Amino acid sequence: MQTDKPRLVVATRNAHKTDEIRQMIGDRFVVLNATDFPDLPEVEETGTTFLENATLKAVAVSRQVGGIVLSDDSGLEVDALGGRPGVWSSSFGGEEGNHARNNARLAEEMAGVEDRAARFRCVMVLARDGEVVADFSGAVEGRILTEMSGAGGFGYDPFFAPEGSDQSFAELGAEVKNQLSHRGRALRQVVRFLEKEDVG
Repeated sequence: MQTDKPRLVVATRNAHKTDEIRQMIGDRFVVLNATDFPDLPEVEETGTTFLENATLKAVAVSRQVGGIVLSDDSGLEVDALGGRPGVWSSSFGGEEGNHARNNARLAEEMAGVEDRAARFRCVMVLARDGEVVADFSGAVEGRILTEMSGAGGFGYDPFFAPEGSDQSFAELGAEVKNQLSHRGRALRQVVRFLEKEDVG
């Protein structure tokens, strides 16, 4: 399909994450992700901060594909757990990307804990031709529920209720979640930057 729209490649193979970004970015860009480039090697996330990991992915992928590349690294920070799982959110349960095991470990570690304060944090990096163009961050404060609630979203969404809501991200629906979420807040900054700088 021919299109005059510029291409934005999201440096992830996570379909849920790509769909969220596609919904929020609107129709100015054709949004692709790493699965559209079968020969793209996996990028090892060896950083100890969200910014380091997002930068590693954006720079590596932008060396391989043309146009602008967007990467993000995000996770859940729980005050009572000293900020864990943090950058290790996707492997907290011992297996990368296993949401059930991650949530099971979170439930186990938070059992009986009174301080439920937590936040989702997201850092996004734009890169082109192996060079960082800009970085952005967003966060949403909230709390860890005592039990999972809701069937929507992904990851820790059923356990996290944003500030001011009694419902989890998994109950609120995509439109509301995208307005409130850490990824939504970071991505709105990305969109404003892309529009202002006419990057494409």
